Amino acid sequence: MEVTEDDPSYMIKFKETFTADLEARKEKTNVTWLRVATALDPRFKDLKCLSKPDRVQVWDSVRALLQRMEKEKPAQPDNQVTPEPATKKPALLLAPESSSDEEEDSIEKCLERYKGEPLIGIEDSPQEWWLTHEASHSEIARLARKYLATPATSVPSERLVCLSNWLKEKK
Repeated sequence: MEVTEDDPSYMIKFKETFTADLEARKEKTNVTWLRVATALDPRFKDLKCLSKPDRVQVWDSVRALLQRMEKEKPAQPDNQVTPEPATKKPALLLAPESSSDEEEDSIEKCLERYKGEPLIGIEDSPQEWWLTHEASHSEIARLARKYLATPATSVPSERLVCLSNWLKEKK
């Protein structure tokens, strides 16, 4: 929105104010949040709008969020008491060293399964897609619910305050 010589003074003021406001909002935008939300939207998960290094960074962010969710998940209490097996020591030696490796593999498989799903049409609803695919992508679905439920607006509540003041002045 460039100012030209032919613009009247009110238009010049509008363009300058609008551009400054837009730049201020752009600086406050949480780009990481928007990119993760885009990756979790089955219409745009290929992230063609980003460079390859940015795509890798976004999927790393999603992976980290899934790992954090996995750690924060409350442990499932055992309601049933099972007797311990007699051969406890050999079984412990055969057990994997860390369950975190299994969690990482599980998260990685979950991500690969999601990425392997075909894109949906631009007119289709991502919420409906997640509703029908929640069983096969349960961990990612929880994350998608959080990121895709965010209202898509850049106008803060200051608009309501300005509107209410304007209405008071009219009275």
